[in-house]
Formats: sequence, C-alpha cells, structure tokens
Amino acid sequence: MIAIVDYGVGNLFSLQSSFAAIGAEAVVTSNAETLRKADKIILPGVGAFADAAEKLRPLAPQIKKLAGEGKPLLGICLGMQLLFEKSYEYGEHPGLALLKGEVRPISEVIPKDYKIPHIGWNALWFVRESPLFRYISEGDFVYFVHSFYAANCETSLIATAEYGAPLTAAVGFGNVYGCQFHPEKSGEVGLSILKAFAEI
Repeated sequence: MIAIVDYGVGNLFSLQSSFAAIGAEAVVTSNAETLRKADKIILPGVGAFADAAEKLRPLAPQIKKLAGEGKPLLGICLGMQLLFEKSYEYGEHPGLALLKGEVRPISEVIPKDYKIPHIGWNALWFVRESPLFRYISEGDFVYFVHSFYAANCETSLIATAEYGAPLTAAVGFGNVYGCQFHPEKSGEVGLSILKAFAEI
C-alpha cells in the first residue's frame, strides 16, 4: 500500500487515481500510523514552501524517521522541494533535510525574457541511472509548473530539463526520490514513472 500524505496542500486525488490506473493501491492519509504501515510514501505539494513546511510540521518527524529506516519516499513538485535542506522562497525556510541542496528562484539562472512560472512540457535528460526511469526513455516529455528549483544537489541529481538553462527535474538518493514535474499530469510517461516507483 502506498500512502499519499495529506497535509492540506497537493493534488491528492488525481495522484490516487493515477495509482489506481496502474493497479497500485494508494490511500490519502494524514495519520502517522498509516504512514508507518505503508510500503511507500508519496509527499505531494503545491503552493508556497513556508506554508507547506508549516502544515507538514506535525508529520515531519514521522516522515524523516521512516525515510531514515529505508522506506521509499517520493516527493512531487513542492513535495520534492521540501526534501532539501532549505528554501529561499520569500525568505529562508528549513526543509526536511533528507537530501543535500537548497531551493532557489529559477529567475537566477534562466534568461530574463523567459516566463515565470515555468509551465509546460519539457524533455527529461538523464544524469544517472535510476529505478524511476525503468519504463521511460531519455527525451520523454513531462509536465512542469514551478518558479523555484533545487540547486547544489549534485549528490542526488538524476535528471534535468531545459528551460533556458538546465533545471533539476528529478532526484534520487538511496530510498528518497523527487520529481519537480507532475507525473500525475504527464500522461503515459508519468504513469510509467509512478509504476516504477510502486515497484521499488
């Protein structure tokens, strides 16, 4: 069973539907005991980092403990950003520190004439092999919506996407994974990534 963390932010039910489409059991929960019993955990998220981190605070110790014990964890969009040490989104805010790196504005690295937020379909370029990519190919397109990106995260970087500059698209270190894009909105490619995670 896969637990989708419900902490008041995120596209929870489309994620649950995506897992149903690939035949994987997923429950939406805010219960720490359900997270403990789950085989894997999904940390979704949309919105602002500081607000999400505050809402996640009651469950953060349990998520960090379970990840530390080796339970597979996948952060999606803002959920991926929360895995890092800190974010510079409207101030400086601590993250879960499960991965090395920080979250910074894409405006620091993309050309001035590029629109923010970055919204649209972009190809994935693999940095290193990952079980998340078992069923997809380099160059496959996925759907992004974001204004911030993970920086200084070379130890976990597994894929980039080009938007005027190479931006972190996916990360993985040990049992902790993250996708800046939305697999639940990325058609067959996204479903294939969720299927691969479900099989880890």
